[in-house]
Amino acid sequence: MLVFFKNLAKERLVIWNLAKNDCTARFASSGLGVIWSFLTPLMTILVFWFVFQVGFKNAPIQNVPFMVWYIPAFLSWNYFSETLIQVTSSLREYKYLVTKVNFEVSIIPLIKVISYAFIHFAFIFFIIFINLLYGQKITLYYFQSLYYFFCMIMLLSSLGWLLSSVAAFIPDVVNVIGIVIQIGFWATPIFWEPSTMNPIVQSILKLNPMFYICQGYRESFIYQVAFWERPFQTTYFWIFVLVILILGVKSFTKLRPQFDDVL
Repeated sequence: MLVFFKNLAKERLVIWNLAKNDCTARFASSGLGVIWSFLTPLMTILVFWFVFQVGFKNAPIQNVPFMVWYIPAFLSWNYFSETLIQVTSSLREYKYLVTKVNFEVSIIPLIKVISYAFIHFAFIFFIIFINLLYGQKITLYYFQSLYYFFCMIMLLSSLGWLLSSVAAFIPDVVNVIGIVIQIGFWATPIFWEPSTMNPIVQSILKLNPMFYICQGYRESFIYQVAFWERPFQTTYFWIFVLVILILGVKSFTKLRPQFDDVL
C-alpha cells in the first residue's frame, strides 16, 4: 500500500497534466468545447425546474425551495455517476499507455477522477449562485462542501482501481455498472426526502455511500449541519471507503502484470 501511494505521489504532475488534457480532449471536435460539460447537466436542471416548480408548482421541502433543495444532490450524483463509468473503462481507453514501459498504470483511473472533478468544482459555485438567487445566505457551512467533494474523490478513486482492474479482463463490468447507476439514482435521496421514509427503509438506504454525500451537500448548503454531527454515518462511510480502497489497490497490484496481455 505504501509503495503504491508513494508511486502515485511521484507522478502527481503527470496526473495533473493528463487530467487537464483528458478534460479538453473529450470535446475537442465540437465547436463549444468543454462548455458541453456544463450544458448537459444544466439543461437537465432546467427541465426539472420547469416541470416541478413551474408546471407542478412543487411546495417547498422543509421550507426550502424545490430547486435549492434538489440541485446540490443532483450535481453531486451527476459527478459520481459520470465518473464511475469513465474510471471503470479507463484502462481500456488508455490501453496505449498501459503497454508503455515504465509508465505508472495506477494513475490512469485518477486521470478520470480529476478530469471530471474540474467540472464539478465549477458547479459548486453554480450551487452558491442558485442559493443567492433564491435569497439564501452564504454561511461558513458552504466550505464543508469541499469535505464532501473530497469524500467523493476518495470513493471514486477506490472504486476506480477495483473496477478498472476487473473490467480489463471482463468488459461487461462497464455495462453492469451502468445498470447499478440507474438503480442507485433512485436509491439515493435526489428526488425524495429521507425523513419521509420508513426508519427501517432509511437504515437500508443509508448503506449506499452516496446517501452520505448527497445529504452532506444539502447539509452544507441548506441545513447547516456539520459532518461530525453525523458520527455513525461518517464512520460507516470511511470504513466503507477504506475497505474498497484496500480491495482496489490489492486487485490492481495483483492483476497489473496481465494488463498487457488482455488489453
